[in-house]
Amino acid sequence: MPESSGYTATDVITYIGVPLAVLGVLPILYNTVATLAALSRIRRMLRHSRLTALTRSDVVNRVIEIELPRYAVRPWDRFANRDEYWTLSRHPSSIPGGSWTTFNWRTNVIGHNTQRVEYADQLRQPQVEVAFDDLICYLLDLGAVPDPHGWRLLRSTGLWTPVGCALMLSPDGREKALTLAPLDGSDGHLSLAVSWFGPWTTRDYSHLPPYWVRLPPPPPPPPVDGTKKNSIPGEDSRSAAEESVEPLQDGSSSLHKASLDSARRQGASNARQPITCQISAEGIVTALCQDAEAPLQSTLQLDSLYIEHIRVRRPGGTASSNGVWFASAATAYGTTSQTVLWNYKIPDEILAFSRKETVPCGVMVLLDVVGESATPDWATKHGGDHAAHLEQFSRRAREQRAAMEAEARLPPAEKAQAVRDRMMRENEQRMQDMRDRLRLETQRKEARMQEALQSPKWDTKLVAEHNLAWLKTTGVVSAEMGLKEVVGTLLHRMVLDGEFTSTLCRMLDLWKAWAENGGMRKSDFAALQEDQTTFAYATLLVALIKDTATALEGTLSMDLQECLRMWRTVRLG
Repeated sequence: MPESSGYTATDVITYIGVPLAVLGVLPILYNTVATLAALSRIRRMLRHSRLTALTRSDVVNRVIEIELPRYAVRPWDRFANRDEYWTLSRHPSSIPGGSWTTFNWRTNVIGHNTQRVEYADQLRQPQVEVAFDDLICYLLDLGAVPDPHGWRLLRSTGLWTPVGCALMLSPDGREKALTLAPLDGSDGHLSLAVSWFGPWTTRDYSHLPPYWVRLPPPPPPPPVDGTKKNSIPGEDSRSAAEESVEPLQDGSSSLHKASLDSARRQGASNARQPITCQISAEGIVTALCQDAEAPLQSTLQLDSLYIEHIRVRRPGGTASSNGVWFASAATAYGTTSQTVLWNYKIPDEILAFSRKETVPCGVMVLLDVVGESATPDWATKHGGDHAAHLEQFSRRAREQRAAMEAEARLPPAEKAQAVRDRMMRENEQRMQDMRDRLRLETQRKEARMQEALQSPKWDTKLVAEHNLAWLKTTGVVSAEMGLKEVVGTLLHRMVLDGEFTSTLCRMLDLWKAWAENGGMRKSDFAALQEDQTTFAYATLLVALIKDTATALEGTLSMDLQECLRMWRTVRLG
């Protein structure tokens, strides 16, 4: 540089090079400050949400790395952890993807999720894995109600269901409680988000849980004049006599007698108490005998009544029609707006059978359940029998008078022989007439039976209504009870009485078999006639199943069950 300019190389570096160097460092300084500020905000968000995470930052590249644990969650036990189950979390997360922290959960770490973000608002909390049926059962227990439109849409479109579509609503049906969430990071699972507020919890531990049903005991028999209510005539005298007997000398016999007496007393007590049953997707799980006023306290199967005779699957793995019929009828009995038994799916063949018209109306007439005037014309009318009998009687009388007049003109010896011959002939005619009448009655009875079996078939609901009236008329069922109340007492008896269960289910299997194999036969009618009361009970059970299958709840039930079957595990966030 020329000396005349007055600037040296040092001056140039000082006035030009240093500012340029400073300008080059400024972006690094800005990235450092911005990264540290974002990191501080992220840590504050994690601390506020009570989340433990590892954070690392690259100030040069302006990248923050956060490592958060991934959880699998389950609701707390409804009875053992009552506070956690029924209350909301005190520290819910405000980070996107953390809506599941609204509730208290049992958590289990199943991995880690690493995120690289630049700004704090890019942070996402990992979704948790939860069993779909556990989640729905929990929300139902808190008071949420299903949205039929959302479940129908989810069943038909699957992962293409629009984000924000509601599956569960608040108890008043105005707000969304469970919705579809974006699929970001869901790894192909169904992604959901939950929203819940304290005032929405309208149920508590005293209510019956979802998938449980309470079966009422049969009403006590009316008191008999001269005896105490619910007492058996002669019971007091037998008890006094038994108490006066000296104790048995054999200790083992005395112990056996005491155990039998205890079992009888326990059985009598159970017969007077309501039974609470848990129905899962595999049928009955637990049956507890408890007072209707007392809340359900435990689900421990140690408290369960004996239910092996009504399980869908026996210990050997074989299917039992008794268990299928019980679970189907209990599901139909419990599917109401208050108790939602949508976990068990009634088999399609039973639903199809309940919708069929299978019982000929003529059979109902032959069983004396309805009068023939209440049915369509199905039998041949025989109106000329009286006139034919009168004509035959007149002819026989004329023949007798003519024979007696002819006898009067004969000599005494011949007359006596003629009288004997006439009386013998008349006796043979009477015997033949009786045989003809019996043969005609048998033929007509057989023809009437065939016509009854071929008569128009009635709907199951109509058959059940007539059978219920017949049961009330015969005094088997109280006149104040409706169809559903009677079915509840039948289910109660099925839990306690294995022999009654087998008899009733055999009748149901017989009925279903003739419905699927071309109609009723004479042997089927004979079985109905032999145990008509059991058949009447069977019609009540099938009619209730039919009512449930055709109701609105039935349609929602099918959608919900199908969705729970397709999506066993979902991502909640």
